[in-house]
Amino acid sequence: MSRICVYLGSREGNSPGFRLATNALGRALAARGHTLVYGGARLGLMGELANAALEAGGDVIGVMPDHLVDREQAHFGLSELIRVRNMHERKATMAANADAFIALPGGIGTFEELFETWTWGYLGLHTKPMGLLNIDEFYSPLLTFLDSTVGHGFLASATRDMLLDAATPNELLDALEEQL
Repeated sequence: MSRICVYLGSREGNSPGFRLATNALGRALAARGHTLVYGGARLGLMGELANAALEAGGDVIGVMPDHLVDREQAHFGLSELIRVRNMHERKATMAANADAFIALPGGIGTFEELFETWTWGYLGLHTKPMGLLNIDEFYSPLLTFLDSTVGHGFLASATRDMLLDAATPNELLDALEEQL
């Protein structure tokens, strides 16, 4: 099947729903035959996702810069752990190894990866589908803001529409798979 790159936090967040939906996404990716591509950590939601996919029999590729191996506690039980020199290489390697992208709850790193990948799509550097897993309405304020940028004339509707969103893993995977 496809390789799905997931951007998400190396922290767990403060809602049990984040962990539960992340686990469900990992299992769903494996059940649908998709390979997970992610940042390679064993901490937080990142570790939850990788472990769920692995436990369900899925393949998992992690990509981690050497300087984060100790800080983010690299997951050495993956199908493959690709070590790179820096964050730029990490993002490029993840994107090159992906057929689609998903963002789950996370912090500044997750946002940066999401927006850069979305910008690459806008610029025509890829045509891969992208989506937000809006667990516990985490991304609802962002989606409202993005819709307002369309209303204010700073974002084209077609560009906004490139970013899919759904509340459950299966709904989001269904939407992404329609575009693969």
